[in-house]
Amino acid sequence: MSGDRRPYQILVIDDDPTTRLLLRKTLKDLGYEVAVASHGREGIAIATAEKPALIICDWMMPELDGLEVCRQIKQDQELSRSFFVLLTAKGEVEDRIQGLDAGADEFLSKPIDPNELRARIQAGLRLYQLNQDLLKQKQLLEAELHEAAAYVRSLLPAPQEAPCKINYYFLPSSQLGGDCFDFFWVGDRYLVLHILDVSGHGLGAALPSVSVLNLLRSTTREQTSGSFDYLHPAQVLEALNSGFQMTDQQEKYFTIWYGVYDRQTRQLTYASGGHPPALLLTREADQWQATLLKTPGIPIGMFADMAFTEATIAVPSPAVLYLFSDGIYEFETTDNKVWGLEAFRALLMAAHTQDSVPSLPQLMAQVQSHAAAHAFGSDDVSLVQVAFPAV
Repeated sequence: MSGDRRPYQILVIDDDPTTRLLLRKTLKDLGYEVAVASHGREGIAIATAEKPALIICDWMMPELDGLEVCRQIKQDQELSRSFFVLLTAKGEVEDRIQGLDAGADEFLSKPIDPNELRARIQAGLRLYQLNQDLLKQKQLLEAELHEAAAYVRSLLPAPQEAPCKINYYFLPSSQLGGDCFDFFWVGDRYLVLHILDVSGHGLGAALPSVSVLNLLRSTTREQTSGSFDYLHPAQVLEALNSGFQMTDQQEKYFTIWYGVYDRQTRQLTYASGGHPPALLLTREADQWQATLLKTPGIPIGMFADMAFTEATIAVPSPAVLYLFSDGIYEFETTDNKVWGLEAFRALLMAAHTQDSVPSLPQLMAQVQSHAAAHAFGSDDVSLVQVAFPAV
């Protein structure tokens, strides 16, 4: 034990007072803090309060035997990391298998040999400390991922009310993914919109997405890059493909949908590189229709010197555009199937009424109602809603 570390606490649970006295004295002589309990329920109560590093528990006890104590300890999330030693006179393989099934980490035979006791305690505490160190590292990593997610969220644009009403929903996964999106006006005529998704998870996926976002923002603000015209989505994708080859980006590639809306002509020009299509919802008579907006193109960075194509569509009135990542529809449903793009498309059409556009909280509640428990949000989820002004 380190000189600056608090002595490990060990809990002894045994209904035999002689065994309790012997173990308590031996362990205290070895420098450990020791708590004792005379039966299983008392032991569980002490363990819940003290959270010992190691528990030595007699197998054969009245009312609550060692196996049941072990099961209850290991089912408690806060106590499950305690190293559990079953004290037993049983030596059969079947008995040990039964103990392991209950969650025991080690066995100590009766009568107790002091040297064996010392060796097994030291080995158990080494494993306990290793688990504690791994837990701290995991917590530090999770904290860093939360900070990174907060940073990505801080870069996202503010919702807009006019001239187009733009809102979004962004749910980063617990692992942090590569989703990122942006929308902003260049002058008072052109609205630039794009959404991208970098392969993989973690900081290795988030950082490239932020780099692309910052590059596109700086380029459009300058209104010229010298190598492409930001008003032509195909040129933008070709320039990105040239600058972000996966061989230079730790084998990371990304998908993207990029569009430019011309407010004067009410035309939307777009191009995609392996990304899910945007959906343009328009109303014909009393029915809403959803048009897939996608052009041929592979993800950015896979192959050099790729040519991308763009398309243009007239935006009627009324019309609502949706940009999204695949996390919004690629999840397991309550009947163990993948929900899918067509199901999401149908939901969007049904959610729009003749006189109103659905709110994003309302939409997301409907989407999540189809997901199995804990299935939604395993990947980043991004959804951008653009309601174009009526004429």
